Amino acid sequence: MTRTHDSDPAARGPEERTGLELGAFLDWGRDLHHQGRYEDAVKAFELILGVDGGNEEALIGRNRAVRRAVPRWHWEMLHDEERAELYDRAIRQAVAADPDALVLDIGAGSGLLAMMAARAGAREVVACEGQPSVAETAARVVSAAGYDDAVTVVSKMSTRMSVPEDLPRRAGLLVTEIVDCGLLGEGILGTIEHAREHLLAPDAVIMPSRGRIIAQLVESQALHRKNHVGKLYGFDLAPFNRLSSLEYFDSRLHRHEHRVLSEPVTVFEFDFRTADARPRRTELRIEPTAAGTLHAVVFWFEMELLPGITVGNPPGRDSHWKQAIQCLPAPRRVQPGEPVVLDAAHDGECVRFEVAAGAAPAGEPAREPAARPAAHAEFEVVS
Repeated sequence: MTRTHDSDPAARGPEERTGLELGAFLDWGRDLHHQGRYEDAVKAFELILGVDGGNEEALIGRNRAVRRAVPRWHWEMLHDEERAELYDRAIRQAVAADPDALVLDIGAGSGLLAMMAARAGAREVVACEGQPSVAETAARVVSAAGYDDAVTVVSKMSTRMSVPEDLPRRAGLLVTEIVDCGLLGEGILGTIEHAREHLLAPDAVIMPSRGRIIAQLVESQALHRKNHVGKLYGFDLAPFNRLSSLEYFDSRLHRHEHRVLSEPVTVFEFDFRTADARPRRTELRIEPTAAGTLHAVVFWFEMELLPGITVGNPPGRDSHWKQAIQCLPAPRRVQPGEPVVLDAAHDGECVRFEVAAGAAPAGEPAREPAARPAAHAEFEVVS
């Protein structure tokens, strides 16, 4: 049987064969993307761009995959001037105290903090970044800035690093910012615990050195609606609430109509020089400052980078971290003189609150005032 020109790749010209190969790679990249294998999809599209740098389909495909793999909060974070200025001040102070100390930057992102350390005079900086596309880009940023003689970017999670394979020796200064709006959500406790055991010198400076989580009771129908639904448009949509968040989400409190129902209280405190990721639980008795409907617990953090230098995301501050919002499953009526008992717990990565049984649901009469006074923990941080 004689093969036709259309069915025989060898009978086609080089340009036609190349077009077919690129088409196959495009299909491969799209398939990887649809499977949720975004980093593999990036590599597939980059193979095409290596042959045809202007291939629009590959450029768009690569960007779509990168957008899935790299959260957009990176850009807002980089424009957080207060955060950058405070970290820069703390880094300059720590490096000036020991310029020969090896600096380890965990969760390097763009490489900004690593370059700050090099600019401050650190002679050797290792920046690790677990997201491959971000790590590759950070290396380009560092090189373009002229700091690649001092900064080495390692594309690996710090918990998979070791000495001397990834670090020439144990680091004398750790710099990290792997925190979310609720402080623990990016695994800072376990990550620093691993670093202390495997990557840091015994007397290493750890930045941040301390942290605390602070919470406040809030009335806000607007926040409640971000996580709950009832009867709308003639239908009962309440069964959809089985998909609502049981834990917190981030939002800017000041952008939602709200009324605070208590003073802020300290929930958990952490000394990152000794803290571990074991779960913890505590009971809080919070005295309401006004009568109202409790819809949510709003919480945020303060981190002491070094003594006297503190960064955080309290309500009203223009921080890229926003605040952490945990809506109650059902609103509760509260009033002064009747402390609200909150069970607060974390599993090493996430903080969660529950109102103890006994608080009156919204619309029901409140109980008689409780006898025990409210507790308000203090943690003095100089900012």
